[in-house]
Amino acid sequence: MTDRAAADGRAGATPPPLVGPLPSLNALHPAGSFAGRHIGPRPADTAAMLEVVGHGSLESLVDACVPESVRDRAPLALPPAADEATVLALLRERAAANEVFTSMIGLGYSGTVTPPVIQRTVLENPAWYTAYTPYQPEISQGRLEALINFQTTVADLTGLPVAGASMLDEATAAAEAMTLVRRAGRAKADAVFVVDEDTLPQTLGVLRTRAEPLGIRLHVTDLSAGWPADLPEAGAFGVLLSYPGASGAVRDHRALVAAAHDAGASVVVAADLLALTLLEAPGEWGADVACGTTQRFGVPMGYGGPHAGYLSVREGLARQLPGRLVGVSVDADGDVAYRLALQTREQHIRREKATSNICTAQVLLAVMAGAYAVYHGPEGLTGIAARVHRSATTLAGWLRAGGLELRHASFFDTLEVSVPGRAGEVVAAAAQRRINLRRVDADTVAVACDETTTPEILRAVAAAFGVAADDALLDDEGADALPAELRRRTPFLTHPVFSAHRSETAMLRYLRSLSDKDLALDRTMIPLGSCTMKLNAATEMAAITWPEFAGLHPFAPVEQARGYAQLIEELCSGLAEVTGYAAVSVQPNAGSQGEFAGLLAIRGYHRSRGDEQRDVCLIPSSAHGTNAASAVMAGMRVVVVACDEAGNVDLADLRGKVAQHAERLAAIMITYPSTHGVFETDVRDICAAVHDAGGQVYVDGANLNAMVGLARPGRFGSDVSHLNLHKTFCIPHGGGGPGVGPIGVAEHLVPFLPGHPVVGTGSDGPVVSAAPWGSADILPISWAYLRLMGPDGLTRATQHAILAANYVATRLREHYPVLYTGGNGLVAHECILDIRPLTKATGITNDDIAKRLIDFGFHAPTMSFPVAGTLMVEPTESEDKAELDRFVAAMIAIRAEIEKVATGEYDRTDNPLRNAPHTLAMLAGEWARPYPRSTAVHPVPGLRGRSYLSPVRRIDQAYGDRNLVCSCPPPEAFADPEAPEDGQPAERGTAAPGDGTVPGRSQGAPDDLGTAADVVGARA
Repeated sequence: MTDRAAADGRAGATPPPLVGPLPSLNALHPAGSFAGRHIGPRPADTAAMLEVVGHGSLESLVDACVPESVRDRAPLALPPAADEATVLALLRERAAANEVFTSMIGLGYSGTVTPPVIQRTVLENPAWYTAYTPYQPEISQGRLEALINFQTTVADLTGLPVAGASMLDEATAAAEAMTLVRRAGRAKADAVFVVDEDTLPQTLGVLRTRAEPLGIRLHVTDLSAGWPADLPEAGAFGVLLSYPGASGAVRDHRALVAAAHDAGASVVVAADLLALTLLEAPGEWGADVACGTTQRFGVPMGYGGPHAGYLSVREGLARQLPGRLVGVSVDADGDVAYRLALQTREQHIRREKATSNICTAQVLLAVMAGAYAVYHGPEGLTGIAARVHRSATTLAGWLRAGGLELRHASFFDTLEVSVPGRAGEVVAAAAQRRINLRRVDADTVAVACDETTTPEILRAVAAAFGVAADDALLDDEGADALPAELRRRTPFLTHPVFSAHRSETAMLRYLRSLSDKDLALDRTMIPLGSCTMKLNAATEMAAITWPEFAGLHPFAPVEQARGYAQLIEELCSGLAEVTGYAAVSVQPNAGSQGEFAGLLAIRGYHRSRGDEQRDVCLIPSSAHGTNAASAVMAGMRVVVVACDEAGNVDLADLRGKVAQHAERLAAIMITYPSTHGVFETDVRDICAAVHDAGGQVYVDGANLNAMVGLARPGRFGSDVSHLNLHKTFCIPHGGGGPGVGPIGVAEHLVPFLPGHPVVGTGSDGPVVSAAPWGSADILPISWAYLRLMGPDGLTRATQHAILAANYVATRLREHYPVLYTGGNGLVAHECILDIRPLTKATGITNDDIAKRLIDFGFHAPTMSFPVAGTLMVEPTESEDKAELDRFVAAMIAIRAEIEKVATGEYDRTDNPLRNAPHTLAMLAGEWARPYPRSTAVHPVPGLRGRSYLSPVRRIDQAYGDRNLVCSCPPPEAFADPEAPEDGQPAERGTAAPGDGTVPGRSQGAPDDLGTAADVVGARA
């Protein structure tokens, strides 16, 4: 073996790590070592970066960057950092305190079997869970295809042609369906929304929460006898039916649907997707909208979440859908490509006029559910459904034979059993057998079967009821309990993808082929401003699939969830300490729902004081669009506050708006540091002005990654914040969800934190999510992050986040203007690069730079938010100096290419930027570009030998919206098109898609995040 040190003449130049006496045992303890793995730069790199930004220490940089008026120098009172082995052991202790009984509670949550190939290849794979929302579709083709599979599954099973790419949960989906049909209809303003009383209690709770601020009246009634005759004169604009009902009953709703339509009401059906493999699709008997959950498609119960809800609609309602919708389009060569469709519906662009405040949904879980459908196919899903139903009919036969009465003759998986005066006794007898049944009332017990139900479990349930189990029924092929007239006759999942991957080998390779098409954090930095794409460490992720956390039903008796209770309490206490608030609720299962919950707390506070008139919410023009959409959902009127030329809230305009609306002022929503990436110095004055007028202050926690350990919003004037655990506290983005958006509140708002109709949360506030603790299964991730980092590590991470942003801004300032800085020329944790002067001079846009970055192996920064025509960069503390330098080198190289366009060396329409991203197909084909292939894919030496190329060329966004297709395209769509005879693309912009040109880009292109000015109006 060659001695490399001797070979290069450096023998003995570098000593071994330890020389002389060894340190003490205490000094060698690994506690606190994790922070060094979470934070990217090594000490020498940190020093070099500090030198670039002109500061001698992290403390000096932070002192110059963070205004003293908000600085909190008190150390965080958190447990000290623990090493990874210790944290895993502590998690095991909390997991062991949970008791996982066989759950037969039902109510929308079912036991399921996650195929191991999906668990290992998707749920536990950073290629899937570290990806971002697919705003850059060219580098998101894998997860977009997976979401198309999900949408196709939902659309086929519900019999409705357009399904969204997931909702936050079933209850939220039902609430969104209610507001959807209200928007789409022409009913009178005081028309009601009818709800069948056989609806899941958590769904009814969320419906009430959503309806009241919007002035929607719910009419909850028993619809088993038909359309109600006691409606108000204005009638109803919609109705929600359940299929099957919460009781398990399967009813024929066809006559009721006809009556509703005759009365001018739209029909929403909450349907069990597994049941729909045996029951006729709601779309076949007149439903306008279907909603529900896909949890039982291979996604663990997880004590309530995260799970992918679903929403599908009839023709004509697609443009009213909330949330994400994946559509089919074409790229510059006419090849099939996927992208997010109809994005102008969303809150990023339409703000208070958006269809919803939903920002992210549950992409990772939707990918799992879609993969479950691909894995099993229609035959496998039907077989599972048949087994579930036969389990229920077998148990029903034993119960009837034992003299017990069932409340319903027709059912799918759930029985309600009459046991006069014995319900508590039966439930207790089942619990002794480690089975949870549901006590409906003193005389009724409900039993829900699922994919995990076995004959042994059924025998134990029969024994709990005190009846005999006749095994002969296990072989009975007699009558089922499904109404013959409702048995499914329409085919589903006929696309080849649902039959092509039957072996595990094929499924494994299919999932790998999808992830290989995408860029995620496992490949590269994702420098998205306002998104905080930081490390999601393997230790933090470890516990989410442990059965003690994943296998618990959210409505299990609380004594069976002591470990969860301890973990949630510790997490909430830690988050309260970090933010300076009195209490925290983790129920909101997305940042958008955290905003909504926080504003509802403010609303409830004002109303408790008799200030019902307070309904004005001030929002700066730079704010994230979700703020405005959330305010409208909470029954508030949005009044926009201007920003000054430095990007700060215009204090004069603020004071004027406060004075104008003082009697009606409910709140102000601000983001701190601002969405412009700057610590505003006047934030205390802003808070004081609003408080003096009787309003409350909401500080959006989107940028909390710049404050942890340095400033606490609850101590500098804020009354409430939502926190993004999927940003600051390391829950991965999952390609667009799951997220968790807990809210922290000051003492006077604690009584208004979210409550729940089934499980007590310690509050009687509004219900914002289906599960009492939201997406509980992923809370161990943030708990682990806090314990691994400790107070010192958390503070150091924030310091490094600020350093990384200022390092990038300093390195790039001479190449691209940095749009906003503080008074000392520093940014916070992100910086905005102004591309507009280059666009004006050369025609090269931020979109061109974003696509060119793909050729360098990078995900683009955030585009056109909060300012159109810009790029916002947030590198986070987790990226090391080498990766930051690689990004800087890419941006400098791109700037040099833009200069070649400016000087005429590159053609304005045929250059590496306008043709980006470059694909393997381009390289392998005829090449007549005015630059070499090496420039296309090896623009800097460091890219040689890399493994990623975009799978498609630039995607035509407008074509996809004009030709809306939101389910799996036929195989013929992927056939190789005939190449032009000369191998040359047609003249740019003159031919239809497929001509080899880069699709045109109009202002406000659908893949831009949008700006305040899109709705509020740009100032000259």
